[in-house]
Amino acid sequence: MPKVSVIMGVYNCENTLDDAINCILKQSFSDWEMIICDDGSSDRTFEIALKYVCNKIKLLRNEKNRGLNYTLNKCLAYSSGEYIARMDGDDLCSEDRFLKEVNELDHHKEIAIVSCNMEYFDEDGVWGMCRKKEYPIGKDFLYETPFCHAPCMVRREAYRTVNGYTDEKRFLRVEDYHLWVKMYEAGFRGYNIQEFLYKMRDDRNAYRRRKFKYRLNESYVKILAVKKLKLPIYGYLFSIKPILVGILPKKVYDFLHRARLNTRG
Repeated sequence: MPKVSVIMGVYNCENTLDDAINCILKQSFSDWEMIICDDGSSDRTFEIALKYVCNKIKLLRNEKNRGLNYTLNKCLAYSSGEYIARMDGDDLCSEDRFLKEVNELDHHKEIAIVSCNMEYFDEDGVWGMCRKKEYPIGKDFLYETPFCHAPCMVRREAYRTVNGYTDEKRFLRVEDYHLWVKMYEAGFRGYNIQEFLYKMRDDRNAYRRRKFKYRLNESYVKILAVKKLKLPIYGYLFSIKPILVGILPKKVYDFLHRARLNTRG
């Protein structure tokens, strides 16, 4: 039984998948398995992933696109590690990411979720940074998701307690935000390593994926956070923000999005 199971849902990432998988293969911490699930890609993503299948890497496939919630739950069902790590098929991470995350979970039993700071990059290089609060508390859920999802590592016990990701359309694109709400409601807590161990690909194509319905999903999760975590009633006001952001003109959103991430470095 490996110490870490890496779960990766992939969809139409034929141009980036090799680099993402190689980041895992090069990890200084080697006691891991990887479960990749192709979510109905229409390009060569599945064929590229197939090259890496071995005793440490399993490959699954959805017959049609089912969304990240369903796909990650499918990966979880095939995993066996004590800790569950995430990785996206178009991102990069440092070679010592797993080593540092495992160390936190091994030596701090009160922590169930570990993530880290992220850099955002595109074809021109790194253009933004995202820092998260070291020890998030309930009220931090009002502002945004308190943990970066793609770089996280979580105790299997926490996933099992909350029955994994909620497989409903209203949680698409905010499946991680809702996952943290469920885990905090169940009494689990998390920690953010104050180092940039992960690079997320975020460009104009990423903007096109942010449909207004996903803004509504984020608003719904904020409402749930207030209810489930027993936050102050004024917290409901924060649920309006995603809707306001969703109606911004594209140029205004691009400017504010990049400015926010640059200033958070």
